[in-house]
Amino acid sequence: MPPSSSESRLLRFGVFEVDLAAGELRKNGARIRLQEQPFRVLAALLQNAGQVVTRETLREKIWPADTFVDFDHSLNTAVNKIRESLGDSASSPRFVETLARRGYRFIAPVEGVAMAESATLQDKGTRAGAPAPHGIHDPATPPTAEIALHPELHVPIPRRGLVRALFALIQVMYLIFYLSGLAHLHDVDRVASSFLPGWRALFIVGAVLVTGAVGIPLRFYLISAVGFDFRKLAGTFGRLFPFVLALDELWAIAPFLLLPQIGVGLAFAATAALLYVPFSERTLVRMAYQLES
Repeated sequence: MPPSSSESRLLRFGVFEVDLAAGELRKNGARIRLQEQPFRVLAALLQNAGQVVTRETLREKIWPADTFVDFDHSLNTAVNKIRESLGDSASSPRFVETLARRGYRFIAPVEGVAMAESATLQDKGTRAGAPAPHGIHDPATPPTAEIALHPELHVPIPRRGLVRALFALIQVMYLIFYLSGLAHLHDVDRVASSFLPGWRALFIVGAVLVTGAVGIPLRFYLISAVGFDFRKLAGTFGRLFPFVLALDELWAIAPFLLLPQIGVGLAFAATAALLYVPFSERTLVRMAYQLES
């Protein structure tokens, strides 16, 4: 049952709230930027929580007949932006459910913050044995999930800025590796020659030279992509990941080039940590960016 016009213009679901009058979406009180059309689509879904809102209804309400746009593309883009703002997923939705060729439905409980009359009626109906209206959460009942979880990773959704900063720092770390290795190729040759005979030592030097030269532009690309918040980075990084994995696993043995300075124990410990880093990169990208549905 959607909130009536006599109720508050402030709707809450999980850690999010929507101020219909101000046109704002907030998470834990902090405003989340959402453009006008995606916000109007979200408002229409919230006002009909638990019910199917057809694509035709949304067209009539948000895209007037005299608006010359690609409606299907515009609606799909608006829904994708809503899901991105809410940390939702088309494959396993917690908020916006897609019904193929029909429309969309908001499936999470929605609470009107100031809905005294509705809450009283709901409480009376519940005492009489009637079920609470579908889609409206009783304020007296603690919500089942106070913390929004990532739809794929099932962890609390972190701040995107923090996730992007961590990802960028990893890229800077690898840049330092590459530049240091290339700047000290003679030391690499000396260390490799002390453990490996002849051509094998040359192979190590050649591998450092080639992978360092290839890795530098790759890291600059990833730093610029996350710095400018490239929204399709999830798909791009997914395609690059096999190459990134091979490159990072190869450079995981870099601590052994410092074997005379740090010893075998620290070299093994550092290598073990570096072996996990490419998987951390993939997880950080998935936390900050959603694959487009």
